[in-house]
Amino acid sequence: MLFDDRAKEVLRKAIWQVADFSGVEVLSYCVMSNHFHVLVRVPDGEELAVDNKELLRRYGVLYPNPTEYQQMHREVFEHLLREGGEDGEQLRCRMLVRMHDISQYMKTLKQRYTMWYNRTHNRVGTLWSERFKSVLVEGEVAALQIVAGYIDLNPVRAGIVKDPKDYRWSSYGEAVAGSDRARSGLIAVVEGKFFRKTKERPNEKTHTEANWTSAQGEYRIYLYCKGSSPAPVKGAGARSLPKTAWRREIARGGELPVAQALRCRVRYFTDGAVIGSKQYVAEVFKSHRELFGPRRKTGPRKMKGSKWDGLCVIRDLWREVFG
Repeated sequence: MLFDDRAKEVLRKAIWQVADFSGVEVLSYCVMSNHFHVLVRVPDGEELAVDNKELLRRYGVLYPNPTEYQQMHREVFEHLLREGGEDGEQLRCRMLVRMHDISQYMKTLKQRYTMWYNRTHNRVGTLWSERFKSVLVEGEVAALQIVAGYIDLNPVRAGIVKDPKDYRWSSYGEAVAGSDRARSGLIAVVEGKFFRKTKERPNEKTHTEANWTSAQGEYRIYLYCKGSSPAPVKGAGARSLPKTAWRREIARGGELPVAQALRCRVRYFTDGAVIGSKQYVAEVFKSHRELFGPRRKTGPRKMKGSKWDGLCVIRDLWREVFG
């Protein structure tokens, strides 16, 4: 268990800081004692356009002061961009290549956090021994809620808290505490719509305040109740089963409710590779056919263990137990 409270807090802040620099949107996250999960939306289309003013702002976010790893002052960076020429263009390209890319986001985040952790704990070397695991998630409500719910219920599965709102190093805990950026991510998860700053909609804070009241109730109901029955949740229209009841239903061959399935250690969220509707997984399979063997005829595989709102994965899980 490497991370104490201070280490978790530093990583929590770094997740947001590097996301701002990288131009990606954090929808859900959770920092545990030796690992973390993060659900990130990578923008496309017009959102990829970054002018010099925005590039300068992002540079200041990641490098507010010169360090031994980045010696250039913000004023020097601004001067080179303004002057243009070969040096300015090369500098601009070096910065842009680090943006709007999940691998670059994770690389920057892990490198910066490892340097802080090693310096603080008088150690050297890598902090994580392997490359991060990544799963491609369809940007629709069903898939987003499944993955975000899995992430926010990590401390519940680990027995750290009984209610995810009480865990401060998670998107749900931060949102309940009043963070606009955390609330904005969960609103996107619930609504399946992402805030895009335009002239008509310049203020993300106003958008968040207007939508959080309804979104937070729906997301909390989803975390606890969806797919369960028969005990009704007052005023919510959802249903929930006590633990003894759903265990009895499982013994009878019944489906594991989604809410309880999310509280299990389900490997789909690290090993499934692609999560989404049957059509979405089929499209990804078709566009990346060369990555699969010749005997593989179809892409979608149904997620097992619950109904999962009809979601599929591109990589099924091994049934055998090794070791």
